[in-house]
Amino acid sequence: MPEGHGWLDRARSRAAAFRERLAQARARRAAEYEEDVAPKPVAPARRPRPQAPAQAVPWGIRVAAEVGWRFLVLAASVWVLMRVISSVRLVVLAFVVALLVTALLQPTVARLHRSGLSRGLATVGTAVCGFVVLGLAGWFVVWQVLDNLPHLSGRLQEGIAELKQWLLDSPFHVTEQQINDIAEQLSDAIGTSSSKITSTGLQGVTVLLEVITGLLLVMFSTLFLLYDGRRIWRWTLLLVPAAARPAVADAGPRAWRTLTAYVRGTVVVALIDAVFIGVGIYFLGVPLAVPIAVVIFLASFVPLVGAVASGVLAVVVALVTQGVFTAFMTLLVVLAVQQIEGHVLQPFILGRAVRVHPLAVVLAVATGGLVAGIGGAVVAVPLVAVANTVIGSLRAYAGDDALEEDVDRAPPLVDGEREPGRERAERPGRPPPRPEDGA
Repeated sequence: MPEGHGWLDRARSRAAAFRERLAQARARRAAEYEEDVAPKPVAPARRPRPQAPAQAVPWGIRVAAEVGWRFLVLAASVWVLMRVISSVRLVVLAFVVALLVTALLQPTVARLHRSGLSRGLATVGTAVCGFVVLGLAGWFVVWQVLDNLPHLSGRLQEGIAELKQWLLDSPFHVTEQQINDIAEQLSDAIGTSSSKITSTGLQGVTVLLEVITGLLLVMFSTLFLLYDGRRIWRWTLLLVPAAARPAVADAGPRAWRTLTAYVRGTVVVALIDAVFIGVGIYFLGVPLAVPIAVVIFLASFVPLVGAVASGVLAVVVALVTQGVFTAFMTLLVVLAVQQIEGHVLQPFILGRAVRVHPLAVVLAVATGGLVAGIGGAVVAVPLVAVANTVIGSLRAYAGDDALEEDVDRAPPLVDGEREPGRERAERPGRPPPRPEDGA
């Protein structure tokens, strides 16, 4: 028995040792498997340094910088252009006014030339008649004002006396001593400003010389534009780069048609305003009715501001000469005519040719007045209308070219079929530019 138990113990010990070795082997294989499967720690890769410093700047900052320096260049260019225009504003203003007068007279010259008259005689006759009419209108206004000045001054004194009596009888408790104090302060202010008035008079002589020079420039420029406008337009096209010349040649006649429509429409609207307001204040017994009508006609060339200023002038003259009731009726006449003008005449006469937003009109008039005074305010709106037409024409021309390029790059379809855009691209589009449409 002892020998049997010894053999059994040895077998058990060997089996335990085998199991222990087997467990150790399994543990080693599991450890090796985990080492093979588990990801090994990898050091983070370093981003390569950009070759150029600009590549390290974020994209948004780069875009903002590109827009910023282009905006600065554009602002500097506009500033330099405004400085140049301000230094020679008399010449620029005279040329723009000559363009406006040419747009008004050119159809008459063309009609006379087609009837058999030579272009030179048609130009001279039309220009002389136009300037004579303008000169007679100015002379008539000055003559009427000087002729009615004594009566107007007497009525002014009577109106001041009536206003003084009304203030004394009003519930504002104004005393005569207060009114006399205000009158003395006004007289003292006029006395102390005598030197300024003298300097203003000297400046007035300079302004008069500038006005005469500007009128002469307008006359000569108008003559040459009426007679030789086609050649001037062709020469202007030669100054444009060849790549942009077709687009400019297409935009030029459109801009001229816009300017012509603006000038004709403005003249018709101003004439209707002057006639109806003049007739209204004439029947109300307001003196200087005809000169006021002429002033209303001229002031209508300054949109918004001119109508208000001329209406205020008519109401003030009616108030001073005829009293409160006549002034109130004059105000009603002016408001009625201006409302008809703004809502009926301008949309019907001007139409879509010179449609400009009211905000653009106000900003243009303000900018033109700051740069070149009253003359700048007169020519600002037609310039904005022409610029709007030119920009729209250039954009349309660029869009048509892009459409044709896209159609040319489009893949062909089945034989016998045509691309949808090919027909539009090959369809006769814009007519060739005609130089006679220009000035």
